[in-house]
Amino acid sequence: MAKKSEKYITERINIQKLIPGGQALGQLADGKKIMLWGVLPGEIATKIRVTREKSNYLEGVVEEFEQASEHRIDAKDDCYLATSPWQILDYDYELAQKKSLLVEILRQQKIDTDCDVSAVETDGREFFYRNKMEYALYFAFEDQKIHLAFHERGSFRKRIVDQSSLEKPEIFAKATQIVDELNANHDEARKYQMILMRADQTGQVSGGLVANYQPRPVFENLTDEILGYNYSYSPNGFFQINLPVYEMALREIKKHITTNKVLDLYAGVGTIGLSVARDHNLTLVESNGAAYQEMQRNCEGTHRFLKKSKIQPVLAKSEEALEYIANDQTVIVDPPRAGLDSKVVERILEAEPAVVIYLSCNPITQARDVKNLSEKYQVRQITPFNFFPRTPHLENLIILGRR
Repeated sequence: MAKKSEKYITERINIQKLIPGGQALGQLADGKKIMLWGVLPGEIATKIRVTREKSNYLEGVVEEFEQASEHRIDAKDDCYLATSPWQILDYDYELAQKKSLLVEILRQQKIDTDCDVSAVETDGREFFYRNKMEYALYFAFEDQKIHLAFHERGSFRKRIVDQSSLEKPEIFAKATQIVDELNANHDEARKYQMILMRADQTGQVSGGLVANYQPRPVFENLTDEILGYNYSYSPNGFFQINLPVYEMALREIKKHITTNKVLDLYAGVGTIGLSVARDHNLTLVESNGAAYQEMQRNCEGTHRFLKKSKIQPVLAKSEEALEYIANDQTVIVDPPRAGLDSKVVERILEAEPAVVIYLSCNPITQARDVKNLSEKYQVRQITPFNFFPRTPHLENLIILGRR
C-alpha cells in the first residue's frame, strides 16, 4: 500500500535513451526531464513513482508501461531494481549500451584519441559472479520472522529477498542460514546493521553479522589466486568483486608495461601491481591501514624475485606520495569513484612518466582526468570491461602515452 508521502505521475512519457548512471530519460508534459528506472528506450511509461523531485528534473521508478522494447527480457529476481536494474535488458543490448554510453562520456569531454573504443570485454557470465554481498535485515510482522532484505531503489524502505542471482550461491545460502539461526533464537533484527558475506573462487565463505554501533568484527581472511599468484584479503576490506573479468583486465594492463620501474597508486591490497609487475622495480602506494597490512603480507610472497627487482609498499595517500612519480616509469592508477586527486594529475604532467595506465570504476571522472592530462598525453587504447553484468556499472581501461 502506498504511503501518503509518495507521489505518482500517470501521464504518458516517451522514453528516449539510456543515460550515464543507467537510468532512462524522458520528458514530462511541462518540459521537465525525468530519469527513470524500470523502462527502456522506445517504451512509454504510464505510471511512475517519484523518488526525487528537483526544480529542473525528477527521478522515479516506472510501475506501468506500454510498447515493450524488443530488447526487454524478464528480470531474474523480484528484487532486481534494488540490486541490478539492467536485468530487463538482453545481454547483447547491455554490452552495446555500455559502449555507447562510454563513447558519449568521452565525446562530452572532447577527448582526442588515437583509437576507437573497443567492444566491452566480458567472460559471458551474467549472474552469480559477485564474491561479496551486504544484506539488510527486516522483521516482518505478518510472520513474526527476520528476513534478508535490500533497500528499495530511491527509498529507505526495505524489500524482503527470497532469491538473489548476482552473488555466488554459497553467499546467499550462508546468509540464509544466519537468518534461520536468528529466528530460531528469537533474536532482534534491529540489533544488526547488516550481514556481510564474502566468498573465494572455490566457494569458501567468510563474514557474518555486523552489529549496530559496534566496530566491524574481524572475519577470517580469504585467499584467491589471480594470474597464478595467491592473495590474502579480509571480507571487510576492498577486493575486486568479479575476479575472472578482473584477470582479463590485468592481462591487458600487463601488455602496456614498458619500463623497469612501475608505480601502482591507490594500490589496495596490491593485486594490480603484484600481478603484472612483481618482476619489476615496483612501488605500491595505499592509504588505508588495513589494506596496507594486507598488501605487506601479499608482498612477502615475492621474495624469489628480489634478486632482480625491488618491491616497496608505501603507506600514504597518493596525493601525499608525489615524490614517487618519476619520468622513467609506468604509472598505474585505479582510484576510487571520485577519480584522481588534482595534485596527482599535476605531478604526472610535471614528471611525464612514459606510460599512464588508468583503470576506473567511474568513466565520468576518468574522462575528466584524461582530459586534464591531454596537454602531455595521448589516448592510445580504450578497453571497457563488464565487471558488473546486469547493472549500469562499467570498468574502463585507458592507456595513455606521452605525446
